[in-house]
Amino acid sequence: MAASSALVLDTGALVYWSLDPERLSAAAAEAIAAADSKIVCSISLWELGQKIKRGELSLPLRLNDYVDRLREVGDLRIVPVDEKCWLRSLVLDWDNSDLADRSIVATAMLQGCDLVSSDARLRAFYSRAIW
Repeated sequence: MAASSALVLDTGALVYWSLDPERLSAAAAEAIAAADSKIVCSISLWELGQKIKRGELSLPLRLNDYVDRLREVGDLRIVPVDEKCWLRSLVLDWDNSDLADRSIVATAMLQGCDLVSSDARLRAFYSRAIW
């Protein structure tokens, strides 16, 4: 990794890194440890809430408390999905209609960063994905 490297974590990588690090691949764990800063697209927080509502995910604390703890991590930035991100996500030549996936990839592209993801579909599309 470069001297001043940043790395985007997708929703799954965020949960694994923060709550269940043994589920990270060796390459993902190494990339996260080597990064000077970690970036999370704010849509990941919405995606977590949706998964919790559907019973697909259970966190050991309330989502708001989890997000508060994330905000306290010094080298982690939660970036908003703004108009640049929405516009970039619209022009991706990708048949994936999942708004969270598209926004996360657009964020990585706009930030010029590698992206940590266990999602094979995402990794097949974004050449700078790591797992």
